[in-house]
Amino acid sequence: MREPAGETMQTNMTRLFDLTGRRALVTGSGQGIGLALASGLGGAGATVVLNGRHADKLERAAQTLRAQGIAVELAPFDVTDQAAVAAGIARIEADHGPIDILVNNAGLQRRAPLEDFPAETWRELMRTNLDAVFFVGQAVARYMLPRKRGKIINVCSVQSELGRPSIAPYAASKGAVKMLTKGMCADWAPSGLQVNGLGPGYFATELTQALVDDPDFTAWLCKRTPAGRWGKVEELMGAAIFLASAASDFVNGQVLYVDGGMTSVV
Repeated sequence: MREPAGETMQTNMTRLFDLTGRRALVTGSGQGIGLALASGLGGAGATVVLNGRHADKLERAAQTLRAQGIAVELAPFDVTDQAAVAAGIARIEADHGPIDILVNNAGLQRRAPLEDFPAETWRELMRTNLDAVFFVGQAVARYMLPRKRGKIINVCSVQSELGRPSIAPYAASKGAVKMLTKGMCADWAPSGLQVNGLGPGYFATELTQALVDDPDFTAWLCKRTPAGRWGKVEELMGAAIFLASAASDFVNGQVLYVDGGMTSVV
């Protein structure tokens, strides 16, 4: 009996977002947004490779994901160390299999008045937020390019577009990630890779808890954001699945902002 046309269309649409058989490396995935993105990709069928500097934190995160039925592998290495990155990516490819999806999520925030911002703190931000995206993206692309396929998602920020007092260096790093994403697209799209950015707004995580608990900041945020609230990390999962899946095969060099409308208004 022929399958009803509606069911066929539904099946085809579901397959567009199916990541079964894919391997996704997520940097900085021991907690927060990185762990949420790993959970979303794993829930869509991918095997997720958790990365961070601390193996014990990664193991705790892995236990959480395995309890959800997600296949998890661990790859602890420092994304700011180019030699460690090259060795770590080579181990994944040799011991586990090809990396089909890369999420460059590792990042940090440091706040201080710009006129007092220490040079070493500037360098720390750039090493983690920008250099690491280049190091990991380049190392993974060297394996993806001969295969003529691959998805790279660089985590940007609303600060890729907007500035705020005391975080100019962070905004500079995330603005650079946006342009690096476009540059990666220009170089690697002809070989079949899709490179896009995911731009979170303000999300409640372990790292932002102090701001969540600050009534003045939360009041400002809710007034500034059309949605009128903090984001929930699980609300980033759908955008990540889209950018990692066949549904985005002709989307390249773009930044998808998931920010409750913040970047759309003044």
